Amino acid sequence: MTKQFINLEWKQFFRSSYWQKSIGIKILMIFFGLYLSLIFLSLGVGLYPGLKKLYPDSDPLLVVNNFLFYWFIGDLIFRFFFQKLPVMDVKPLLTLPIKKNKIINYVLGKSTLSFFNFLPLFAIVPFSAILLYKQYEVSVVLTWASILIIAILIINFLNFIIESKSAETELNFLPILIISSVLLGLDYFNLVSFSQLTGNAVNAITAAPYLISIPIAILVLIYSLNFKSLKQKLSLDEALKVKETAVNSSNLEWTKKFGSAAPFLQLDLRLIWRNKRTKSSVWMLVMGLLYGLIFYPNPSPTFSGEFFYIFIGIFITGIFLMNFGQFIPAWDSKYYKLLMSQNIKYKEYLKSKYVLMAASCIIMFVLSIPYVYFGWKILLVHFVAMIYNIGVNTYVLMYAGSYNRKAIELDKKAAFNYQGTGAVQWLVGIPLMLVPMLIFALLNWLVSFEVATATIAILGIIGIVLHNKTINLIVKKYKSAKHEMISAFDQSN
Repeated sequence: MTKQFINLEWKQFFRSSYWQKSIGIKILMIFFGLYLSLIFLSLGVGLYPGLKKLYPDSDPLLVVNNFLFYWFIGDLIFRFFFQKLPVMDVKPLLTLPIKKNKIINYVLGKSTLSFFNFLPLFAIVPFSAILLYKQYEVSVVLTWASILIIAILIINFLNFIIESKSAETELNFLPILIISSVLLGLDYFNLVSFSQLTGNAVNAITAAPYLISIPIAILVLIYSLNFKSLKQKLSLDEALKVKETAVNSSNLEWTKKFGSAAPFLQLDLRLIWRNKRTKSSVWMLVMGLLYGLIFYPNPSPTFSGEFFYIFIGIFITGIFLMNFGQFIPAWDSKYYKLLMSQNIKYKEYLKSKYVLMAASCIIMFVLSIPYVYFGWKILLVHFVAMIYNIGVNTYVLMYAGSYNRKAIELDKKAAFNYQGTGAVQWLVGIPLMLVPMLIFALLNWLVSFEVATATIAILGIIGIVLHNKTINLIVKKYKSAKHEMISAFDQSN
């Protein structure tokens, strides 16, 4: 049965409309994975001599054990933000004579093959080999390595439980950050020495290998909790169940000022407010607005100077534009086929997106006016960045949207959620951020600050003046890709 599951997923991947783009991203991830593997391998090889040099009177193995607590916490946080439970399209399987236990065990078993589980082995294996070379007892080394492998699997399954429990909250990442901060704070101020407790526990197990049954029991318990949680959700009734919620609706009369684009603008505003992923992304506006406080009060040698102002200005005034615009029209993927079957003008549909993004740039600029405290040049750059976002970056994002082929799950969290992300979302950052930054930096260096800001503003103004011609070109591109997008949005990601 496992072989059949693998075969089905293999066919689903290569028969999808986006597999070419996914392969491109995976190639980049492979290079990044190799880089991380080399770092961990270097750590495993150099850990013993490094600790021997720093702590000449201590046993390197005991020193490592005292630092395991920090590794466990760091690994759990990293997994929470970047590791997701492997998924498969199980709805068609539920009508077939296949036991649910086999499906669940396959999904959970598949998670153990995650790169996050293999990465620590690049450090554990060479360090264990060095311990054996240094005449440590074989039973001690094997037990120690087994403890860490079991701990890796415990963290793997514990992460899925934490994520499922916190997924219902808007700022779902806050609980794990708060709990981790409290644990690290208690250890740092020696109120509760978790690092010492963890080290003593590992030392006790290596001294008495039969005690390894304790972490094994914990692993079985965590696995069982995951199994039980998934089994409760694995049913057709659960898939068909619709959560009933009270919706505070508004007629949004003020949007009628935008003419024929008003219905689509109302649709976008309701979509943003009623769905978890879009609503959560609104909170990121606050983070984007405060972004300048990282650099302006205490400029560093790397991120200082007038040339870097444009980067911060475009980011602050365009934070909503980038978060919302990069997934046009995937936000409407669930009913995109319905929209395209109606007698509507594509231009009005895209115009509503433009109005929403342009308005967000103006609002974010107004809210960023207090940055004038750090100098009038900063306020001026924010102003021209707003114009550039409205006159250039809005069109760049809408044009890039014609290449979107992945549907968006609106009921999922926004923070560190890469569902629906493809090659387009990674590549579009080049014209959005790097191009204006290079233009501004070059003119600021060769001519003057005033000429650099004027050039960025002129580029934005030209885009605004040529709005109709530009939007018509984008409409043609969307029409040519219309049926391909409809077909792609119907597929599972």
